[in-house]
Amino acid sequence: MNTSVNSQIHSRDCDQPRPSLEELVPSRYAVRVGEIDVLVISDGVLPLPTAMLAHNADPELRAAWLGDMFLAPDAFDWPLNAVVVRSGGQTILIDAGLGLDPNLDLPRAGQLVKRLEAAGIELPSVTDVVLTHMHMDHIGGLLIDGVKERLRPDLRIHVAGAEVAFWEAPDFTLTSMPKGFPDALRSAAKRFSEAYRSQLRTFEETYEVAPGVVVHRTGGHTPGHSVVRLSSGGDRLTFAGDAIFPVGFDQPDWHNGFEHDPEEAARVRIRLLRELAGTREQLVATHLPFPSVGRVAVDGDAFRWVPVFWDY
Repeated sequence: MNTSVNSQIHSRDCDQPRPSLEELVPSRYAVRVGEIDVLVISDGVLPLPTAMLAHNADPELRAAWLGDMFLAPDAFDWPLNAVVVRSGGQTILIDAGLGLDPNLDLPRAGQLVKRLEAAGIELPSVTDVVLTHMHMDHIGGLLIDGVKERLRPDLRIHVAGAEVAFWEAPDFTLTSMPKGFPDALRSAAKRFSEAYRSQLRTFEETYEVAPGVVVHRTGGHTPGHSVVRLSSGGDRLTFAGDAIFPVGFDQPDWHNGFEHDPEEAARVRIRLLRELAGTREQLVATHLPFPSVGRVAVDGDAFRWVPVFWDY
């Protein structure tokens, strides 16, 4: 950033009231992928038991990993990231955050709508929504009272057909979630399907939403779980949704409690990490620490996440 721009911003900021404490936490980060504009926006954090990170792992090994990462042994604040993409005249929201579930005490999440507005992104400007899957922390923002009425009537919501079908009769047999979450997930998916059914645009395996913006179904985490691949001018970035969690680099075969098919989710994760390490493209994922922009390196039999240096 040049000196004159810095001076203008400093002068302007001096004339403004001091920000509130919540505004001191960074909540958006911009990336350029060729001609595609990308904005990562934090929806907040979701506190969950650490066992959710790896319910198939030896508790001592899980505790050791948490200790090595300087994390508390019992509870972990899962980041929640969504992405706005502008390409070919379209404004695309990838995932919609947690929203506001009155039956769950999660006051530090559900911030997406107000943070979109703070970033200058008005809801009527969104032409498309891509859902990596239909867990409530990816669709809940669209269920907040008054949001649907502010969205454009011709909004297109892209989601894998297998995902829509799964939530008609979801199977939680292989998951390991805290009490209350299965019912909340079912309820959110049902409400979402009823509210937005006419705007759903389903696909089977791969679909190009806009120039250089392609969604691919991976399965695993849920049957219709998908990732979004961006490509323009030789640059690439993948939004991995819930295919990759923080522990997944060191221990890619550990099972996350929200995975509906943990074995397949591990295969998807390892395959995707190997591919990203080979292409050296940028990675963003829902539950990596904000802004979650980084790259993947191979580290013996596992992997290593390499966060980017922030570009000011």
